[in-house]
Amino acid sequence: MNTHTTVREKYGSIAQDVASSGTAACCAPELRCCDPITKNLYSSEEQGLLPEKAVLASLGCGNPTALIDLKPGETVLDLGSGGGIDVLLSAKRVGPAGKAYGLDMTDEMLELARENQRQAGVTNVEFLKGQIESVPLPAGSVDVIISNCVINLSPDKDRVLQEAFRVLRPGGRFAVSDVVVLGEVPPAVRDSMLLWVGCIAGALEKSEYQRKLEAAGFTGISFEITRTYNMEDARQFLTQSGVDVDAIAPQVDGKFVSAFVRATKPRSCCGPDCCSSNEDTHELQNQAL
Repeated sequence: MNTHTTVREKYGSIAQDVASSGTAACCAPELRCCDPITKNLYSSEEQGLLPEKAVLASLGCGNPTALIDLKPGETVLDLGSGGGIDVLLSAKRVGPAGKAYGLDMTDEMLELARENQRQAGVTNVEFLKGQIESVPLPAGSVDVIISNCVINLSPDKDRVLQEAFRVLRPGGRFAVSDVVVLGEVPPAVRDSMLLWVGCIAGALEKSEYQRKLEAAGFTGISFEITRTYNMEDARQFLTQSGVDVDAIAPQVDGKFVSAFVRATKPRSCCGPDCCSSNEDTHELQNQAL
């Protein structure tokens, strides 16, 4: 089973559970829904603006909408929008003159997100079906790209970042929450920690993430750590996985973090990823859908 299929099935099941039972999304019940990763990310004020099931379906590792300055009239794209919480919050901030797109490959999540949109009464939102490696939007069509702990799930992160660069307008901002690894970690321990941190994850080491952003064409790259995970956070899971927590703690403590990753598409950009023909756009839309 490939990564896309695994992710689609897992998050499709989560969406169905939220829609049918009204209980909080949980990537692994024995881990109490991946605490402390997915809890306390949104203020009570933000939660009060949204349908309950939009909040319940959230399985991110941050709150990208709180850490980027969205302006009225801007167009925002959320890569891997899930139940739509970040899309709906963004739509309220960009106002009726702006637009917020959500992109997701999971039918069940899209259905849940559209129902949440209906309940919220938000009209400047559109949810698209597709993969984040092939965004079904024209080049240079959005001002801001956000994402909440989804890029780490992709098997082709280079392609994701290239697509993000393509659809941004010159001067556009990339502002995502993601799981990042700081420094070297033993492979076996890394795999166990990533399973815990993201439930299904392939987080990049910080310097590798930066190199991939630079290769895609981004500038002004920065990382802001929003949460740091230690051995005590993951002790139960790692012990059940056969890992000697006390022995490996010095090699791992503080190396797995949630980070807010910022970057910018240069305003002087004039290459093939700054604009494309309508034929190219239609080709991407057909591939994604």
